[in-house]
Amino acid sequence: MVAYVIAEVTVHNPERYADYTAVTPGTVEKYGGKFIVRGGNPQALEGDAPPQRVVVIEFASADAAKAWYNSPDYSSVINIRQEASDGKLMLVEGA
Repeated sequence: MVAYVIAEVTVHNPERYADYTAVTPGTVEKYGGKFIVRGGNPQALEGDAPPQRVVVIEFASADAAKAWYNSPDYSSVINIRQEASDGKLMLVEGA
């Protein structure tokens, strides 16, 4: 079953965050993922205001998404994202 990694991000240091976004696409591709949404212009239709940035990455399965997230390739840049931004990541299985 297809799975999605969904991130809600507020960037505090755009220059440092650019270091993260320069590397991440290669790690996603290596594990069979593809970006569905990367940034966008989030707008609240109901509820609280959305974060600054929303990212949706599709993987063939939850196992593939976890393999990417736990990989040495991605693990090496997580600290950059955490340093430059605040946010939430979640894994959701979908249709």
